Amino acid sequence: FPHDSSLSLVRLHQVYEILQNVEAYQKEHKLNSMPIMLCGDWNGSKRGHVYKFLRSQGFVSSYDTAHQYADADAHRWISHRNHLGNICGVDFIWLLNPNRDRKLLKTSWNEAVFSMFKSLLQKASLTESDAFAFLKADSDGDYITYSGFCGALRQLQLAGRPYGLSETEIKDLWVQADMDGNGVVDYNEFQQQIWNLTKSEESKHGGENSSNEIRNTVQTIGFSVRNAVLFPTEVEKGKWPESYSLSDHARLTVVFSPVRMPCSQLINDEEKRCHSL
Repeated sequence: FPHDSSLSLVRLHQVYEILQNVEAYQKEHKLNSMPIMLCGDWNGSKRGHVYKFLRSQGFVSSYDTAHQYADADAHRWISHRNHLGNICGVDFIWLLNPNRDRKLLKTSWNEAVFSMFKSLLQKASLTESDAFAFLKADSDGDYITYSGFCGALRQLQLAGRPYGLSETEIKDLWVQADMDGNGVVDYNEFQQQIWNLTKSEESKHGGENSSNEIRNTVQTIGFSVRNAVLFPTEVEKGKWPESYSLSDHARLTVVFSPVRMPCSQLINDEEKRCHSL
């Protein structure tokens, strides 16, 4: 992944493609009830868009799980000192058990892009009302047009560049924002689908399980996190030892144990939702 913070969309898009390929492989080989592990240097901390994107898909950081750290505990540990001398935690062994609720992958992707969109607007010191005015551009009415939306994405460097959003991805975002499908986005839609999207999606996602969705329950295997350690040990306290020169990354080791869990197959998109024992 590129280090430049201006290329956050590239990193996010690469992770999206990884999950798309994993999902396609699962469907092709009928492995929906299997646990998934993703390992590596993700070039993003717990405060970044990639971390939040993976969390929205149900993945958990095995190191944080072992030490009972929350998402907000972004400075408890580090795993990398970059060429500028900055220290951060970027190395993860992600675990997704089949007992985790999962949003549709495209839903998580749209949320992540809109979250990045909002962050860039806030970085420009725009308030909610200022951001709406910026998106309206030269609109004749009190609404956002598709051309104004595309123009804003280009100005924020999320589109119009070799690594920017594709035309199809932009249209998908627009369809989500234009709730009533009338071709424009009013202030209410802007609030719900762009500015406060993550909160509203979390609310909807939390209550989407209903009894008539469940078709049957099968036994499957998942993993529990027994232990996780970083070496050298100083990094577990958020410090990088000056004497350590083997690598600019710490070594992350995690011990897992297999566990049985019931998995309920849902009617919706043949996804699996499981309820841990």
